[in-house]
Amino acid sequence: MGVTRTPRERWVEEGLRALAGGGPEAVRVEVLAQALGVTKGGFYGYFRNREALLAEMLDTWERTVTDGVIERVEGEGGDARARLERLFTIAAEAGDGQVTGMAVDLAIREWARRDEAVARRLRRVDTRRMAYLRSLYGAFCPDPEDVEVRAFVSFTLRIGYHLVDVDHAGRSRAEVMERTRDWLLR
Repeated sequence: MGVTRTPRERWVEEGLRALAGGGPEAVRVEVLAQALGVTKGGFYGYFRNREALLAEMLDTWERTVTDGVIERVEGEGGDARARLERLFTIAAEAGDGQVTGMAVDLAIREWARRDEAVARRLRRVDTRRMAYLRSLYGAFCPDPEDVEVRAFVSFTLRIGYHLVDVDHAGRSRAEVMERTRDWLLR
């Protein structure tokens, strides 16, 4: 019976977890191998070097937060408001251990501040996300200015939600988020 290899995807997932926890400096082959409970030799069966892993991590993140999310939203159909509701739910349910989680997103944003290639990729991803939001809001908002504001508020709320810790004048955060959803979908 042959030795079971750790799948390539597991190296990428573990790399993204390490990135979320400590930035690109934390993505080290030895550390990933230890976390996966394997030797680092298996890594080189998939990747030329650490840089190749980092590139594939970014590819995986980009596919997952753009194509993957859009496919999930579009997959169940419905009008634009129903699809936005689904998108909001997917965004709210994305756990920090997942590729779509905020910890990975924020780590990539921080990395982009120091690496121009990552910054270009982040801009491409953010532009794609905004274009999708515009397309959904544009289906029921006739005013392009209103579409832009709603898309921008939705997107920045997704990114900044976890960074703001305030009292909501007697309301829970969940109540404020529900009211925000209602306002955006009106």
